[in-house]
Amino acid sequence: MEKVRWGIIGCGDVAEVKSGPAFQQLDNSMLVAVMRRNGDKAKDFAKRHKVSLWSNDADELIYHTDIDALYIATPPSTHLEYALRALEANKNVYLEKPMALTSEEASQICKAAEQSDAKIAVAHYRRRLPAFLKVKQLIEANVIGTVQFADIQILQPPKTDMIADTDDNWRLRPEISGGGYFYDIAPHQIDLMYHFFGDFAEIKGCATAYPDRSSVAHTVNGVIAFKSGIQFRGIWNFSAVEANKKDECTIYGTEGKIVFSFYGEAVQLFTNDGMEEFTFQNPKHIQQPMIASVNDYFLGKGSNPCSAEEGLVVMRALQQLKGG
Repeated sequence: MEKVRWGIIGCGDVAEVKSGPAFQQLDNSMLVAVMRRNGDKAKDFAKRHKVSLWSNDADELIYHTDIDALYIATPPSTHLEYALRALEANKNVYLEKPMALTSEEASQICKAAEQSDAKIAVAHYRRRLPAFLKVKQLIEANVIGTVQFADIQILQPPKTDMIADTDDNWRLRPEISGGGYFYDIAPHQIDLMYHFFGDFAEIKGCATAYPDRSSVAHTVNGVIAFKSGIQFRGIWNFSAVEANKKDECTIYGTEGKIVFSFYGEAVQLFTNDGMEEFTFQNPKHIQQPMIASVNDYFLGKGSNPCSAEEGLVVMRALQQLKGG
């Protein structure tokens, strides 16, 4: 293969700007077809983005002979179904996060990938954004000395620009999302901690649910011990007042600290020499760097930027932090 021919299953809000157009921006990639259960919306997406084929039936993409890889961008409730069928059809898969409703489903996807000739990668795309590449570089260069612990605070009001608006607000329906806003937002943070610091040794957490939605948490609080000896604590709250709004991670070392926002474009470095700030500009299609890496992996030109096994680790951590 000189070029990956892509199909998108679930051309909704995420695919509109964050990811979909990126498949058309790469020299060795082309977007062949898109699918959405609402055929009119699939047709509209295809027309606006100049995609030749559209459908309301996922099988038309899964079994299409001119499609090499599928980007599964539906809500988590259908990730297992579509991923299993795609892998069985030997189609490469780029799977949105969280990779499934539960870690048990994620484990099924991993097993299916082992039995397939196809490849799979998970869309933990923040690994490839410039700010987080810089954070990893600073950590590995021991700029703040030996890392001791990290602290995350995600405090957001019920209506937050971190989360895309949808007509039915499916993210608060655990049978579709897996576990509310926490399952939508936290995979980014937990995956980056795992990416920065390595394997987890122990995870503990607890959650407080909405009174009228007993299975959806508005607050999750947890701690993680890494095998490296690094400690982590984090709190996610989605019922904060505007005045308490916060999105911050601080990584503390023996000789300084690194401070950044998960949704910003700046990294601050504090050492005995003072403070230095590094600023970046995210790409318009924010998943494009990750998609480029995945595309190269599918072409045999690079390693997997985020494996299904890594996605499973994050899924297990989400459940443990939520107290499950």
